[in-house]
Amino acid sequence: MLAATAFATSAVPLLGAGAASATTAGACESATVQYRIVGADGNVVGADWTSQGGFHQWDTVPGSVQVRLAAGQTVGEGCKYPVSLAEYTTEGPNWYVSGHQSLVDKATVYLTADDVAGTDDAKRTWQKLTVKSPDCYGQIDLYGDDITYDGKTGEGHGPLPYEPDNVVTPYHLIAAWNGGEQPCTPGPSDSPTPTPSTPTTPATPVTPTTPAGGQPPAEETTPPPTSPKPSTTPPTTPDVPPLVSTPPATPEPSPSDSGPPLAETGASAPVGTLAGGAALVVALGAGAVYASRRARRS
Repeated sequence: MLAATAFATSAVPLLGAGAASATTAGACESATVQYRIVGADGNVVGADWTSQGGFHQWDTVPGSVQVRLAAGQTVGEGCKYPVSLAEYTTEGPNWYVSGHQSLVDKATVYLTADDVAGTDDAKRTWQKLTVKSPDCYGQIDLYGDDITYDGKTGEGHGPLPYEPDNVVTPYHLIAAWNGGEQPCTPGPSDSPTPTPSTPTTPATPVTPTTPAGGQPPAEETTPPPTSPKPSTTPPTTPDVPPLVSTPPATPEPSPSDSGPPLAETGASAPVGTLAGGAALVVALGAGAVYASRRARRS
C-alpha cells in the first residue's frame, strides 16, 4: 500500500510537466507546403499547385518555384515555415550516378499565416524561389528548412548530398529534379596562355612488334565507371516543421553563487567610510575598558 501511494504521489508532477511541455511545443506544428513551377513570364509550367512528393517528380527544370501553405490549416501567430530551393552540380544526370555534388545557388523564403491558401487565390501574390538554371549535370531540391547543405560545418550548414555513401540531404525534402545533357567541366583558368615554343623535329616512330602468334595486341579500353544502385531514392514529404528560434550567441551573464552577497553593493557603496567607522568603534571600546579599570584601583 505504501509503494502504491508513493507511486501515485510521484506521478502527479510528471503529468503536470508533460501537459505544460506539450502546450508550449504545440503552438507551432508541422504544416503542408504546396508548390508549382513558373516561367519567366509568370505562367505556370507543368502541373499546378500540388503537394506531391517524389525525387524525380519534376520533368522540367524548376528555375522558379512558387510556394504556399495548403488550405484548411490553422497557423499560429508568429509561426514561420522556411522553404528553400537549392541547385547543385553533379557527376551524372540522375540520383544513382550523381556522385560528388557542389552547391551552386540557394534561395529561402519563410511562410506564415498570410501564405495559407483560401478564397480568391487567383488575385493573390505568392512567395517565389529562384535559382540559376543549370548548364550541365545537376540536381535541384525543394526542402522545408533554411539550412545550407554545402558540406561546411557550423550553425546553418549541413552535409552535401552524396549518393554512394547514402547521404540523403537536404533533410525535409519536398520535391527534386535531376538531369542535364553534359558533364560539368571546371571553369577557365586565370593563368596566362603559355607562348608556344619552336617546334622540333619529331623522333622517328618505332614500329610496333607483332607478338608471338602473328595476332595484333587487343585494343585496351577503359570500362565505364559503375556505381552501386540503391534500392530507393531519397524520401520526400510535403509536411515541414516550423522554424525553431535559436538562443543568442552571447547569453546574458547571471549573478554568481560563489559567495554570500554583500550588505551594500554598487559603485556608490561607502566602503571606506564603513571601514573607518568600525575602527573608531573598536578604539572607543578599548578606551572605555581602560578608564573603568583605573576607576576601580583608585
